[in-house]
Amino acid sequence: MKKWRNIRKKVKNAFLNAKKNVFCLVMSKKSSTFAAQKTANGFIMTEYEKMLNNLPYDYKDKEVQAGILRAYYAMRDLNRCGAWDMEELHRCIRALIPDAHPSVIICPPFHCDHGTRISIGEGSFVNFNGVFLDDGGITIGAHTLIGPNCQLLTPDHPHDYLERRNTIETGMPIRIGDDCWLGGGVIVCPGVTIGNRVIVAAGSVVVHDVPDDVLVAGNPAKIIKYLRTPPESAEQNR
Repeated sequence: MKKWRNIRKKVKNAFLNAKKNVFCLVMSKKSSTFAAQKTANGFIMTEYEKMLNNLPYDYKDKEVQAGILRAYYAMRDLNRCGAWDMEELHRCIRALIPDAHPSVIICPPFHCDHGTRISIGEGSFVNFNGVFLDDGGITIGAHTLIGPNCQLLTPDHPHDYLERRNTIETGMPIRIGDDCWLGGGVIVCPGVTIGNRVIVAAGSVVVHDVPDDVLVAGNPAKIIKYLRTPPESAEQNR
């Protein structure tokens, strides 16, 4: 009898483990984007931590929404600022974007998701109606000019339409180098890196990385002119 009880116990445990594995497999297939991401030490990340690490996250999460709400009130103060009160303008910019250099000027109105995911270097300027969706992080170098109505868009939604019905997205970082000039109405898409000393013509849509020292234009933006001699040309001329 004892032998049979042990056999029954093993069969029962095997059945329960198989049931558990099937359930986990079904859940992961139903919504792979909802699968918990883990850090190297094995702890499960919060949705906010997933966002910080550019992983799929639920943007309806309470902690994420709290960050958006903080930005909303800071943006409200910034967008009420008059251009004549530079001291108040700088105070509002730093309240919304703590990682903006004190010399940065942003002309209201300005819109972003978090503000804390934006870094702007010394002497940079953002003209009216900037839209910086910064879930994935936006880094702007020093002495860069951002024209009016520019959009820097980091969120990337699922390409499958059924998954897109869920509240899951992935923030893809945007990086813009030093001494760049983005003309009016430029759109920079998720995950794009723009090099140093780049000019992006007005109305362009940047979907691919851009190297240093070029002028790009169009939709999608393409290299129109090299502002300095390309490295390969320099080698050929030697």
